[in-house]
Amino acid sequence: MNRVGTGGLDDGFLSDVGVAASNTGGASSVPFAGVLQSMMKETTKLDQKASEAVTGLLNGSGVEVHDAMIATQKANMAFELALQVRNKAVGAYQQMMGMQF
Repeated sequence: MNRVGTGGLDDGFLSDVGVAASNTGGASSVPFAGVLQSMMKETTKLDQKASEAVTGLLNGSGVEVHDAMIATQKANMAFELALQVRNKAVGAYQQMMGMQF
C-alpha cells in the first residue's frame, strides 16, 4: 500500500529551528529571516505532500481518503499561518515607517 505519510504532531513543521530558537531566548537564536525561510520551506513541503496525496487518491494508488484530507488540511493551515505572519510583519513595517523621530 502506497500511503503518503501525514506524520503526527512532530512532522517537522515549526518544531525545528524556528520555534526551538525562539523558546531558548539565548544569544545563539536564529534570525527572524531564517525562521521565515524555514517556515516557507516546510509550507512548500506540506503542499507537495498534499498534492501527492490527492493525486494518489484520484489515481487509486492506495492512498486513503482520510490521509489525503489530513495532508490537505495541514497544507492549508501552514499556508494560513505563513500568510498571517506575513501580514503581521508587513503591518509592523508600515507602523515603523509611519513613526516620526
